[in-house]
Amino acid sequence: MRKLNAWLFVTLDSVIEAPEKWVIADDDMFGAMEADYANSDALLLGRRTYETFAASWPQRGSEVANADWMNNTRKYVASTTLKSPQWNNSTVSEGDVAEAVARLKHQDGKVIMVNGSGALVRTLMRDTLLDELRLFVHPVVVGSGIRLFDDESDPVKLTLTDSHAHGNGVVSLTYRPAAG
Repeated sequence: MRKLNAWLFVTLDSVIEAPEKWVIADDDMFGAMEADYANSDALLLGRRTYETFAASWPQRGSEVANADWMNNTRKYVASTTLKSPQWNNSTVSEGDVAEAVARLKHQDGKVIMVNGSGALVRTLMRDTLLDELRLFVHPVVVGSGIRLFDDESDPVKLTLTDSHAHGNGVVSLTYRPAAG
């Protein structure tokens, strides 16, 4: 069965909204992301993240890191409202998200990546479909915005499997669901 791995940029105060305003770029950090992309062949996104990406990535050429992967890789969108995705290689997942993702995980292929998509990540964790969660924690406090986990989040126990401090002050934390 394929693995489903997610990674998100997050601030110290757990905000995931508008990372373009606070992400601290670093070649080491982007190298870790490129390695994740190299091990995957599909991208799963929530509708809002899909729409944000679809509005910007197609205009980026091969000279931009990860642009070829983002534009050419098979993309699945978890949405009940998006009907006709326009971005290359995009498909809307039909029906129940958990069932659709479970079907994807049973197909042949490499790792399925989830990028951003906080609400989708919470759903995948609740339904025990997420195999790995990597957080790129930026040394920034923004005070307000959409948070990765909110008062409505279900409790989930995780085990830290890897950590790495990047030269830019960002800490990469990799978690897997805790056993039993």
